[in-house]
Amino acid sequence: MHMKTKSAFALASVLTLTLVGCVGDAEDAGAGDAEDEDTSETDTTGGETNGGDADGGEEGGIAPSTIDLETLGDDPLILGLVPAQEADTMVDDAEVLGDQLSEQLGGHPVETFVADDYTGLVVAMQTGQAHIGMFGPIVLMQAEEEAGAVPVLQSIRRGVDTYVTQWFTNDPDTYCLDEPVEVEYESEEDGALEGETVTMLFCNGTDSADGGPVGAEALELIEDGTTISFVQPGSASGYYYPATQLLELGVEDFDGQFAGGHPQSVQNVYNGSISIGTSFDDARRNLVNEDGIADVGEEVVVFAWSENIPNDGIAVSGDFTDEEVEAITEAFLAMAGDGELSAGDPLYDVYEIEGLVPADTGALEDARTVYHNFGDE
Repeated sequence: MHMKTKSAFALASVLTLTLVGCVGDAEDAGAGDAEDEDTSETDTTGGETNGGDADGGEEGGIAPSTIDLETLGDDPLILGLVPAQEADTMVDDAEVLGDQLSEQLGGHPVETFVADDYTGLVVAMQTGQAHIGMFGPIVLMQAEEEAGAVPVLQSIRRGVDTYVTQWFTNDPDTYCLDEPVEVEYESEEDGALEGETVTMLFCNGTDSADGGPVGAEALELIEDGTTISFVQPGSASGYYYPATQLLELGVEDFDGQFAGGHPQSVQNVYNGSISIGTSFDDARRNLVNEDGIADVGEEVVVFAWSENIPNDGIAVSGDFTDEEVEAITEAFLAMAGDGELSAGDPLYDVYEIEGLVPADTGALEDARTVYHNFGDE
């Protein structure tokens, strides 16, 4: 195997934490007025959000926990995340998420931070600088093994608990074995394009497939030495699964560069600096809704998918008691409501989470296998 990987943004190997929100004390957290105001303006469903009803009375929710987090005493609960969107937006959305979690825990103070990358968040769990982490499936297993974290929940998107790597290119003449198909996408009403409809291009069956893998024949066209934009070293869809896919196809001599995030990987290919890249599906929408890049779906064409990957999840510190783990789990389930979250709901705004379900241990074991087998000849 002759993989070469390096960061396009000189990712630091040490942990850098950015504290982005401290829900002061129980009195401040119990009011919920600011949170209600923030989330109601961005709800695009025409209904109410699940993000701020202090009495837990929203449909499908669970009343806020009254259990004390005795393990922490008066110290704040620290929720750690990794970048999935523009830094400033991520910091703001994380703070609102922390506010909501504090409410659901009866006002216990919550701080949130965005680590530089997945590795930094695992280190934070190891050292007690984070008590809860929101991880991709590979790093969820890594956090369990290396930090003693306990996986408790997995995300639901589009009604399912799996997703795929999408491979994309600015060179469809090489990697599309059929004519690209146009799919119309209506951008978010509160996004940069204010609901404008844009065109997204797909080829090799990725427009209509129910699951992966798709487009393996196109991946075999990747030549020795080709530069590929990956996401981060710990990303399941942005690195582990697509790199494994290439190795299984016998494509070994490629130059991987880490973009630092999913939208950034798309941006690398959109800018023309790299011809092919990977991300979760469909990270092109982030550039449409956050940056107003209307033609990204036409300039960056999806041409292949990986196998199905278990969705990202939430893990809590192994230092908590069973009762405390249950309280935190129920708090997140209350925040997820009936599983139909949308823009304006904190979980959705952070990672486009529409609902939460108990962690699927069997599916996560498959991710653990990919993690342990990665790079084996």
